[in-house]
Amino acid sequence: MSNVIINRVAEFLRRHPPFSFLEEGDLLRIAQSVEISYLAKGEVLFRKGEPANPHFFILKEGQILLQEEGQIREYCDVGDLFGVLALLGKRPYVLDALAGENSLIYAVPVEEFEKLLEKNPKVSLYFAAGFAAGQVVFRTDLGQGQKAREVFGRKEQDHSLLIFSGQSTIQISKNVLTCKPSDSVQEAAYWMDQQQVSSIVICDESKFPIGILTDKDLRSKVLAKGLSTSLPVSEIMSSPVITKKPESDFAELYLSMIKNRLHHLVLTEDGTDQSPVCGILSDHDVLLSMGNSPAVIIHALINARSNEEMGQIRDRAEEMLRYYLENEVAMDFVAAVMTEINDVIIQRAIEEGKKLLIPKFPEVGSIPFAFLSMGSEGREEQLLRTDQDNALVYGEVPESLQEKARAYFQELGTYVVETLLACGFASCPGEIMASNSKWVLPISSWKAQFSEWILHPSPEALMKSSIFFDFRVVAGTRSLGDELTSHIFDEIKKKPIFLNFLAQNALQNPPPLGFFRNFLVEKSGEHRDQFDIKARAMLPLTDLARLLILYHGIPGINNTFKRFEKLSELEPNYRDLFIQAAKAYEILMRMRALEGLQERNSGRFIAPEKLGKIQRNLLKNSFSPIQELQEIVQVRFQLDYFRS
Repeated sequence: MSNVIINRVAEFLRRHPPFSFLEEGDLLRIAQSVEISYLAKGEVLFRKGEPANPHFFILKEGQILLQEEGQIREYCDVGDLFGVLALLGKRPYVLDALAGENSLIYAVPVEEFEKLLEKNPKVSLYFAAGFAAGQVVFRTDLGQGQKAREVFGRKEQDHSLLIFSGQSTIQISKNVLTCKPSDSVQEAAYWMDQQQVSSIVICDESKFPIGILTDKDLRSKVLAKGLSTSLPVSEIMSSPVITKKPESDFAELYLSMIKNRLHHLVLTEDGTDQSPVCGILSDHDVLLSMGNSPAVIIHALINARSNEEMGQIRDRAEEMLRYYLENEVAMDFVAAVMTEINDVIIQRAIEEGKKLLIPKFPEVGSIPFAFLSMGSEGREEQLLRTDQDNALVYGEVPESLQEKARAYFQELGTYVVETLLACGFASCPGEIMASNSKWVLPISSWKAQFSEWILHPSPEALMKSSIFFDFRVVAGTRSLGDELTSHIFDEIKKKPIFLNFLAQNALQNPPPLGFFRNFLVEKSGEHRDQFDIKARAMLPLTDLARLLILYHGIPGINNTFKRFEKLSELEPNYRDLFIQAAKAYEILMRMRALEGLQERNSGRFIAPEKLGKIQRNLLKNSFSPIQELQEIVQVRFQLDYFRS
């Protein structure tokens, strides 16, 4: 070929993996070895059972259909590789390949390419992950796919270093509480309490700082020593004051606090103690600025002064989440961290709500209760701030207190829901929230509700079961949750046919690939031509995992991939399949969360054409366990003979 043609071939290959991983010299050598072929519509390139060709193929233009006994299994897009069995062991072809329309293909000599497989691990990994068109997806492929995603999309930036880069944002308190040196300790303490701050700066007549008094000073210098609170603050204040300019970058401010062991750093107009005070930086503010650490975020939430502040902290958790997802931090760790953060918000809301409401309802404040998270948060899988699903259960009360108890817990549930809304969590469209009186009930009523769903499994009851059966106690008396769980399993034992209804419901969503192995997308409405990753891919797996865990009678495991891990122990014959299903769910969770962070929404709907080729292939491969699991459920629960 002429150099012009070779360069054109190289330019095309450069845009498509695995050629995009090659160094320039290797890419040009491959381009020089390529043979260009034209196929007319209907012309056969190879047939099933034929010996492997010494080439594998990449589609340049047109369409290639991969068939088995006349049935189309897959069609190749521009840039897709196919016929790779020559590369994977020189076995006969397992599918027919023919042109769906007039097509131009590049044939790459296996002999030339095999040299690069040894030299370039990314190229080998691409094929091992099952990313080529028509390649049989083996159960080891999802593990390779996870590794491939990590290798191909690795991020090198370490967000934890931002605190030394000057790029961190920081909220500096500009309304500084001050007093005169002659003011008494008691007056200073009173003003600190009124303003809900942990320090007061002592200033002279020119508003220049001459000292600082903190909560710690009050404890260690006054109360611990039994000194009189009528003393002037000048006698116990910390002095001299370390000061900085407000425009100093975060690294300078933070390191100054570390070096001087300060909990508060005073900011003045010119950075010296000979100019007026204009701000103050506390270690609490520093915690809010170091949003990449789970411990820091949780500590900040526990000490937050308002719902608005908790919302800001939860915003910072999104950046930590993005960092974790992009850098392939293990999903069980990511899910556990985000769950803990969400739980702390609920627990704080419970604490604050009780403080406000118990004076109003003193007779019922000691009644045991449990706040329940359900759905994805109940399964410890709510990475983004998607819809709330929660409820509240409380202990039995005398008839004389029932109305007050109902009102108290209704208001407490509403307070928690409103706190979550203030922190950015969406409202449940179906009103399955603890602000709805239908879902704030005593334990006896909850038992009756679950019994009704199990004994009369209508479509609505099955829908509710898929949400409520994944409840988890987040705050309150855990034994109430345990009692409710025991009741559910006892009721299922009495009516095991409920599981057949649940199984039938779990098969409502077929594997999410259409006849031509392209994504089943929405046909109309706001999300037309988008793929619903929640309903078509994640929901089938969560439903199947829940069903099989209930079938085995295993309580206390709500998380979907932990359920599959447990099932792999309980059913060793299907061990590989369950492990594959857990990996698939992890891939789907990560992909949805990244989509949501990028698009600033729930991540539920994904436009397939916007995904890169590796992402599309990884997503398709993650669907592979769904059909096999559904076939197992179909047989196990005799759904061919079962009638609702």
